[in-house]
Amino acid sequence: MSGFAVLIPARYASTRFPGKPLADLAGRPMVVRVCERAQASGAAPVCVATDDERIADAVRAHGFEARMTRAAHATGTERIAEAAAALGLAEERIVVNVQGDEPLIAPALIARVAAALAARPDADVATACHPIRDAREFANPNVVKAVLDARGDALYFSRAGIPFPRDGGAPDGLRHVGIYAYRAGYLRRYARLAPSPLEAIEQLEQLRVLWHGGRIVTVLEQGAIPPGVDTPADLEAVLKVLR
Repeated sequence: MSGFAVLIPARYASTRFPGKPLADLAGRPMVVRVCERAQASGAAPVCVATDDERIADAVRAHGFEARMTRAAHATGTERIAEAAAALGLAEERIVVNVQGDEPLIAPALIARVAAALAARPDADVATACHPIRDAREFANPNVVKAVLDARGDALYFSRAGIPFPRDGGAPDGLRHVGIYAYRAGYLRRYARLAPSPLEAIEQLEQLRVLWHGGRIVTVLEQGAIPPGVDTPADLEAVLKVLR
Protein backbone atom coordinates (compact mmCIF):
# COMPACT_ATOMS: atom_id res chain seq x y z
CA MET A 1 0.00 0.00 0.00
CA SER A 2 1.03 3.64 -0.39
CA GLY A 3 2.22 5.56 2.62
CA PHE A 4 -0.10 6.61 5.42
CA ALA A 5 -0.07 9.34 8.03
CA VAL A 6 -0.73 9.10 11.77
CA LEU A 7 -2.50 11.91 13.59
CA ILE A 8 -2.69 11.78 17.38
CA PRO A 9 -5.40 13.82 19.14
CA ALA A 10 -4.27 15.00 22.59
CA ARG A 11 -6.12 17.27 25.04
CA TYR A 12 -4.75 18.55 28.33
CA ALA A 13 -8.17 18.58 30.00
CA SER A 14 -9.44 15.23 31.27
CA THR A 15 -12.08 14.53 33.91
CA ARG A 16 -10.32 11.48 35.31
CA PHE A 17 -6.70 12.42 34.56
CA PRO A 18 -5.89 16.09 33.84
CA GLY A 19 -2.64 16.57 31.93
CA LYS A 20 -2.61 12.91 30.90
CA PRO A 21 -0.67 13.35 27.61
CA LEU A 22 2.26 14.83 29.55
CA ALA A 23 2.36 12.11 32.23
CA ASP A 24 5.91 10.83 32.61
CA LEU A 25 6.53 7.34 31.27
CA ALA A 26 10.09 6.29 32.12
CA GLY A 27 11.56 9.66 31.18
CA ARG A 28 9.33 10.73 28.29
CA PRO A 29 5.81 12.18 28.14
CA MET A 30 3.12 9.63 27.29
CA VAL A 31 2.16 11.38 24.06
CA VAL A 32 5.79 11.17 22.91
CA ARG A 33 5.76 7.43 23.59
CA VAL A 34 2.71 7.20 21.33
CA CYS A 35 4.55 9.18 18.63
CA GLU A 36 7.43 6.72 18.82
CA ARG A 37 5.10 3.75 18.33
CA ALA A 38 3.44 5.50 15.38
CA GLN A 39 6.79 6.30 13.79
CA ALA A 40 7.83 2.63 14.12
CA SER A 41 4.73 1.64 12.10
CA GLY A 42 6.18 3.33 9.01
CA ALA A 43 3.79 6.28 9.09
CA ALA A 44 4.81 9.65 7.73
CA PRO A 45 4.06 12.21 8.86
CA VAL A 46 3.37 11.56 12.53
CA CYS A 47 1.67 14.63 13.98
CA VAL A 48 -0.02 15.46 17.29
CA ALA A 49 -3.22 17.52 17.06
CA THR A 50 -3.69 19.43 20.31
CA ASP A 51 -5.35 22.48 21.83
CA ASP A 52 -2.64 23.06 24.45
CA GLU A 53 0.73 24.73 23.92
CA ARG A 54 2.32 22.66 26.71
CA ILE A 55 1.60 19.47 24.80
CA ALA A 56 2.77 20.97 21.50
CA ASP A 57 6.01 22.17 23.12
CA ALA A 58 6.74 18.75 24.64
CA VAL A 59 6.10 16.97 21.34
CA ARG A 60 8.32 19.35 19.36
CA ALA A 61 11.07 19.13 21.99
CA HIS A 62 11.30 15.40 21.21
CA GLY A 63 11.51 15.94 17.46
CA PHE A 64 7.91 15.30 16.44
CA GLU A 65 5.40 17.55 14.70
CA ALA A 66 2.45 19.17 16.47
CA ARG A 67 -0.46 21.23 15.14
CA MET A 68 -2.58 23.53 17.25
CA THR A 69 -6.33 23.00 16.84
CA ARG A 70 -9.47 24.62 18.22
CA ALA A 71 -10.40 23.81 21.81
CA ALA A 72 -14.10 23.37 21.04
CA HIS A 73 -13.95 20.03 19.20
CA ALA A 74 -16.38 17.47 20.64
CA THR A 75 -14.40 14.43 19.45
CA GLY A 76 -10.85 13.42 18.63
CA THR A 77 -11.92 12.72 15.06
CA GLU A 78 -13.09 16.30 14.62
CA ARG A 79 -9.73 17.47 16.00
CA ILE A 80 -7.65 15.40 13.58
CA ALA A 81 -9.92 16.47 10.70
CA GLU A 82 -8.80 20.04 11.35
CA ALA A 83 -5.16 18.95 11.51
CA ALA A 84 -5.44 16.90 8.31
CA ALA A 85 -6.81 19.95 6.48
CA ALA A 86 -3.98 22.11 7.85
CA LEU A 87 -1.42 19.57 6.63
CA GLY A 88 -2.96 19.65 3.16
CA LEU A 89 -3.27 15.86 2.89
CA ALA A 90 -4.63 14.58 -0.43
CA GLU A 91 -8.22 13.27 -0.56
CA GLU A 92 -7.19 9.60 -0.85
CA ARG A 93 -4.34 9.75 1.68
CA ILE A 94 -4.95 7.32 4.53
CA VAL A 95 -4.83 8.87 7.99
CA VAL A 96 -4.69 6.70 11.11
CA ASN A 97 -6.10 8.16 14.31
CA VAL A 98 -3.97 6.77 17.17
CA GLN A 99 -5.20 7.87 20.58
CA GLY A 100 -2.75 9.88 22.66
CA ASP A 101 -3.23 7.55 25.64
CA GLU A 102 -2.12 4.32 23.88
CA PRO A 103 1.62 4.17 24.68
CA LEU A 104 1.79 0.38 24.26
CA ILE A 105 -0.01 0.14 20.93
CA ALA A 106 1.76 -2.22 18.53
CA PRO A 107 3.26 -0.51 15.46
CA ALA A 108 2.22 -3.56 13.42
CA LEU A 109 -1.43 -3.01 14.40
CA ILE A 110 -1.29 0.60 13.22
CA ALA A 111 0.03 -0.57 9.85
CA ARG A 112 -2.57 -3.36 9.64
CA VAL A 113 -5.47 -0.97 10.21
CA ALA A 114 -4.13 1.35 7.51
CA ALA A 115 -3.72 -1.59 5.11
CA ALA A 116 -7.26 -2.85 5.85
CA LEU A 117 -8.74 0.44 4.67
CA ALA A 118 -6.46 0.57 1.61
CA ALA A 119 -7.72 -2.88 0.60
CA ARG A 120 -11.38 -1.83 0.79
CA PRO A 121 -12.25 1.08 -1.53
CA ASP A 122 -15.92 0.63 -0.50
CA ALA A 123 -15.17 1.23 3.21
CA ASP A 124 -15.03 4.63 4.90
CA VAL A 125 -13.21 3.67 8.09
CA ALA A 126 -11.07 0.82 9.45
CA THR A 127 -10.68 -0.09 13.11
CA ALA A 128 -9.67 -3.07 15.30
CA CYS A 129 -11.03 -5.45 17.91
CA HIS A 130 -10.14 -8.68 19.70
CA PRO A 131 -12.07 -11.44 21.51
CA ILE A 132 -13.25 -10.91 25.07
CA ARG A 133 -12.31 -13.87 27.27
CA ASP A 134 -13.46 -12.52 30.63
CA ALA A 135 -17.08 -12.19 31.81
CA ARG A 136 -16.21 -9.12 33.91
CA GLU A 137 -14.81 -7.35 30.86
CA PHE A 138 -17.93 -8.25 28.90
CA ALA A 139 -20.09 -6.62 31.59
CA ASN A 140 -17.86 -3.57 32.04
CA PRO A 141 -19.35 -0.43 30.38
CA ASN A 142 -15.84 1.00 30.00
CA VAL A 143 -15.02 -1.89 27.65
CA VAL A 144 -16.61 -1.10 24.29
CA LYS A 145 -18.04 -4.11 22.46
CA ALA A 146 -18.30 -4.58 18.69
CA VAL A 147 -20.64 -6.75 16.63
CA LEU A 148 -19.54 -7.62 13.08
CA ASP A 149 -21.24 -8.96 9.96
CA ALA A 150 -20.14 -11.98 7.88
CA ARG A 151 -17.57 -9.87 6.03
CA GLY A 152 -16.02 -8.50 9.21
CA ASP A 153 -17.59 -5.07 8.92
CA ALA A 154 -19.07 -3.36 11.98
CA LEU A 155 -22.80 -3.64 12.62
CA TYR A 156 -22.77 -1.80 15.96
CA PHE A 157 -20.64 -0.72 18.91
CA SER A 158 -21.93 -0.53 22.47
CA ARG A 159 -20.92 -0.24 26.09
CA ALA A 160 -23.49 -2.94 26.81
CA GLY A 161 -22.67 -6.66 26.66
CA ILE A 162 -23.54 -7.54 23.06
CA PRO A 163 -24.41 -9.97 21.65
CA PHE A 164 -26.30 -10.93 24.81
CA PRO A 165 -26.08 -14.68 25.62
CA ARG A 166 -29.80 -15.32 26.18
CA ASP A 167 -29.31 -18.96 27.20
CA GLY A 168 -26.82 -18.03 29.88
CA GLY A 169 -23.71 -19.31 28.13
CA ALA A 170 -20.27 -17.77 28.29
CA PRO A 171 -19.94 -14.35 26.63
CA ASP A 172 -18.68 -14.46 23.07
CA GLY A 173 -17.99 -10.80 22.39
CA LEU A 174 -15.37 -8.59 20.82
CA ARG A 175 -13.62 -5.68 22.52
CA HIS A 176 -13.30 -2.64 20.31
CA VAL A 177 -9.98 -0.83 20.28
CA GLY A 178 -10.07 2.91 19.61
CA ILE A 179 -7.80 3.11 16.58
CA TYR A 180 -9.26 4.34 13.28
CA ALA A 181 -8.08 4.78 9.71
CA TYR A 182 -9.82 7.18 7.34
CA ARG A 183 -9.12 8.73 3.97
CA ALA A 184 -8.44 12.44 4.39
CA GLY A 185 -11.42 13.31 2.20
CA TYR A 186 -13.79 11.31 4.41
CA LEU A 187 -12.34 12.98 7.51
CA ARG A 188 -13.36 16.34 6.10
CA ARG A 189 -16.87 15.03 5.41
CA TYR A 190 -17.10 13.46 8.89
CA ALA A 191 -16.45 16.83 10.51
CA ARG A 192 -19.54 18.19 8.72
CA LEU A 193 -21.86 15.30 9.66
CA ALA A 194 -24.50 15.93 12.31
CA PRO A 195 -23.82 14.02 15.55
CA SER A 196 -25.87 10.84 15.91
CA PRO A 197 -28.39 10.34 18.75
CA LEU A 198 -26.74 6.95 19.32
CA GLU A 199 -23.35 8.64 19.61
CA ALA A 200 -24.75 10.89 22.33
CA ILE A 201 -26.36 7.99 24.24
CA GLU A 202 -23.35 5.63 24.16
CA GLN A 203 -20.67 8.37 24.07
CA LEU A 204 -19.02 6.56 21.14
CA GLU A 205 -18.01 8.78 18.24
CA GLN A 206 -17.72 5.92 15.70
CA LEU A 207 -21.51 5.51 15.82
CA ARG A 208 -21.76 8.74 13.81
CA VAL A 209 -20.22 6.86 10.86
CA LEU A 210 -22.76 4.01 11.04
CA TRP A 211 -25.69 6.36 11.65
CA HIS A 212 -24.97 8.15 8.39
CA GLY A 213 -24.59 4.91 6.41
CA GLY A 214 -20.80 4.64 6.45
CA ARG A 215 -19.01 1.30 6.34
CA ILE A 216 -16.40 0.34 8.95
CA VAL A 217 -14.06 -2.57 8.15
CA THR A 218 -12.53 -4.28 11.19
CA VAL A 219 -9.15 -5.88 11.82
CA LEU A 220 -9.67 -8.84 14.15
CA GLU A 221 -6.68 -9.58 16.38
CA GLN A 222 -6.78 -12.95 18.13
CA GLY A 223 -4.47 -11.90 20.95
CA ALA A 224 -5.25 -9.22 23.50
CA ILE A 225 -4.36 -5.64 22.60
CA PRO A 226 -2.77 -3.67 25.48
CA PRO A 227 -5.22 -1.24 27.09
CA GLY A 228 -4.74 2.51 27.06
CA VAL A 229 -4.35 4.88 29.99
CA ASP A 230 -7.55 6.35 31.43
CA THR A 231 -6.52 6.78 35.08
CA PRO A 232 -3.35 7.16 37.18
CA ALA A 233 -3.71 3.48 38.11
CA ASP A 234 -3.56 2.56 34.41
CA LEU A 235 -0.38 4.62 34.14
CA GLU A 236 1.26 2.54 36.86
CA ALA A 237 0.36 -0.65 34.99
CA VAL A 238 1.98 0.69 31.80
CA LEU A 239 5.10 1.71 33.73
CA LYS A 240 5.47 -1.87 34.97
CA VAL A 241 5.38 -3.12 31.39
CA LEU A 242 7.97 -0.56 30.23
CA ARG A 243 10.29 -1.43 33.11
